[in-house]
Amino acid sequence: MKIDLTNIDQVDFEKSALIPAIVQDSFSGVILMQGFMNKDALAKTLETTLVTFYSRSKERLWTKGESSKNVLNLDSIYTDCDRDSLLILANPQGPTCHLGTNSCFDIATPQLAFLDKLNKVIANRKNDDVTESYTASLFAKDISRSAQKVGEEGVEVALAAMKNDKEELLNESADLLYHLFVLLQRQECDLNDVIKVLQSRHK
Repeated sequence: MKIDLTNIDQVDFEKSALIPAIVQDSFSGVILMQGFMNKDALAKTLETTLVTFYSRSKERLWTKGESSKNVLNLDSIYTDCDRDSLLILANPQGPTCHLGTNSCFDIATPQLAFLDKLNKVIANRKNDDVTESYTASLFAKDISRSAQKVGEEGVEVALAAMKNDKEELLNESADLLYHLFVLLQRQECDLNDVIKVLQSRHK
């Protein structure tokens, strides 16, 4: 159940003053961390839109990133069916774990989350040395080159399928996705924008 931002009494704090709160990347679906919230932590999270926990070691409210600046920007909050635990969807600003990894469960990453990682890698490499980065070299060329690559790879995907060559189909599909991500970023669009279009068409 999604929490009404004006009614935190939807959450059952009668069973326990502290309830588990799992934070999930709102786009990639990666589980970022797990902490605990009391009613005050939940109220502050909703008020500031920065995910805030009750720290059992510090014995006080603790906003994630208050020292590191790697905050978690709140997207939405849900309770489970018993209303005694929370699932928080958030947009992380930097690594979530104090060890410097994106997630405190870093090796437990859904395969589809790699698409988000690839998208970020492309964004980070666009201004690299063009002699050392193929991605940077694409961004340095006219956008027509990126558009051409998407067209070429799309044809290669179709030809591989017609030949019933599954290995080639997978390789060409990977090339198509990569070059599509580059083209989207060059047009100041994002994979998330494409997903929103798909969602709007879904019935």
